[in-house]
Amino acid sequence: MKAKVTRRPLLIAAAIITLVSALNGCKPKSASNVVEGDAAQRVYVAPGKYDDYYLFASGGFSGQVGVYGLPSGRLLKVVPVFSVNPENGWGYSEETKPMLETSQGFSPWDDTHHPQLSVTNGEQDGRWLFINANNHPRIARIDLKSFKTVEILELPNVGGNHASPFVTPNTEYVVGATRFSVPLDGEDVPISSFKENFRGTVNFIKIDKESGHMNLAFQIMTPGVNFDLARAGKGPSEGWMFFSCYNTEQAYELLEVNATQKDKDFIMAVNWKKAEEYIKAGKGVKKPAAYLHNKYDEKSHMATSELVKEVLQLDAKELEGICYFIPCPKSPHGADVDPTGKYIAASGKLAAVIPVFSFEKIQKAIADKAFEGDFGGIPVIKYDAALAGEVKKPGLGPLHTEFDGKGFGYTSMFVSSEIVKWNVETREVVDRIPTYYSIGHLCIPGGDTKKPWGQYVIALNKITKDRYLPTGPELTQSAQLIDISGDKMKLLLDFPTIGEPHYAQAIKADLIKEKQVQWFKLEENTNPFAAKGEGQARVERKGNEVHVYMTAIRSHLTPDNIEGVKVGDVVYFHVTNLEQDFDVPHGFAIKANNNAEILVMPGETQTLKWVPKAVGVYPFYCTDFCSALHQEMSGYIRVSPAGSSVALSFNSTKKKE
Repeated sequence: MKAKVTRRPLLIAAAIITLVSALNGCKPKSASNVVEGDAAQRVYVAPGKYDDYYLFASGGFSGQVGVYGLPSGRLLKVVPVFSVNPENGWGYSEETKPMLETSQGFSPWDDTHHPQLSVTNGEQDGRWLFINANNHPRIARIDLKSFKTVEILELPNVGGNHASPFVTPNTEYVVGATRFSVPLDGEDVPISSFKENFRGTVNFIKIDKESGHMNLAFQIMTPGVNFDLARAGKGPSEGWMFFSCYNTEQAYELLEVNATQKDKDFIMAVNWKKAEEYIKAGKGVKKPAAYLHNKYDEKSHMATSELVKEVLQLDAKELEGICYFIPCPKSPHGADVDPTGKYIAASGKLAAVIPVFSFEKIQKAIADKAFEGDFGGIPVIKYDAALAGEVKKPGLGPLHTEFDGKGFGYTSMFVSSEIVKWNVETREVVDRIPTYYSIGHLCIPGGDTKKPWGQYVIALNKITKDRYLPTGPELTQSAQLIDISGDKMKLLLDFPTIGEPHYAQAIKADLIKEKQVQWFKLEENTNPFAAKGEGQARVERKGNEVHVYMTAIRSHLTPDNIEGVKVGDVVYFHVTNLEQDFDVPHGFAIKANNNAEILVMPGETQTLKWVPKAVGVYPFYCTDFCSALHQEMSGYIRVSPAGSSVALSFNSTKKKE
């Protein structure tokens, strides 16, 4: 079937362009006329003082997470997640390589979008951060005691893991949905059979409440649409999830035009408690699958990768009461639940209003069967039957809403580049502030929970023309810190970010900073290649493999002279950092290695693989400045011709443990 191209979307696009031009003409020429006079004083954090909040921002196309302090905007750390990271050897050391394995092989680079902090009783608890890989569908868990990625779970039957990850009120589940519907089970079907053969999936990953370990509990199969985002219900709406979805036209080509035909798409309400009942009743169907579950053990400091071969599925079309659709004006991006759990704000990015749905009215509509029909076998609730009210004339391009806990919602406006503040009960717009430029998501610390902190909103912007010194054709992206503690929003600070700060979440620093691991205890190191003292340092040959059990402590490596390695050997440097002190990592690098260096935390063991290709003497050294004698922390390894009779030998300080 040939997709139709109509003039209506083109007229909408033209109108938007005109309005954008007009709005840009009204925009302040610089931030100087909107920044408060005392802004610098309010964001300045003196040397030795701590910020009040951690901000975890997606690195977007970098595949990582940036950790910033607020209010200063200082970058504190880049946590490697879905991409190799030469700063600390993530994905280069033998111990971390399995974390980037997928069912399709080693994946060194991906795209992150939505960080999500764990919650207990609907409030932030500072235990874990979850984040999605958008391209190759995965969800990662970061331990906030060590700031390490400790688990990555692949999702089967998902084509672009965008509506992900979002937690339920006690982090019972992390939930993610497919952006692109796809034929399930890898079927070979014509793309033009989208309506008949393409399905969406919503995935519920069970979280162990003590360890945080993830397990794909079940998938709900839905009609073929595109899912964008989701939020969990809370309070009266606890037990439900709300997903925004678009392309209800079920277009498969030129989506720019063909997926914007209808005046309304949908919010999908999912009763996950009902899904649990169906599973308990044996209504789930186990289907063959093949996806990887990668785990990093913080005792052995090693990752393992496990292939999982089945998935439990529920069909929303067949099982009544799991899913309902609610009409929502054009291409909804956000589906955000307010702190009371009574309201769901849905933002159609091409809509002129922000509809606010009432959970109470949704329940009544379901009970009264106030449906206007069905879509793919799923009941569609009448728009007016679910609607609490609309925010009129909020701006152009409403995307995402977060809440301050004081009765106000804050919605980002992509097209008109602004944040709009509105009253949740009356839906009245009470304030607006321009952003620079093209805001996507926004973040209020705790703004998706029962207890927002309500002090700041952070604008996460796509374009930064004229904001910073130019750096060639690619400019940094940025975030803006805005004070929302008073009636009027006040811009305080711009700060550049790594990659694209697609979304971010922030949390009070006190919930995290006191829990930090300062070093890993040597006596708890279970890595089979660990040398827990210099007396255990050694070199062993196993066929053509040479294993160097090396220790690092200020300011020497043991052993630091090695001979008897031959061309054709494969050398593994297992480096154990003997330090038991805070902030004393050691690095290791050797000349002529195709791989990057490694970085080893105190008490940790990491392994660098090296395949020497030519005869010679090669220096190695510590790459992380660690002491006044750091420059002396080095050594040599001699490589002899293949078949050489040079015996394997090494020196050491011969110190006892």
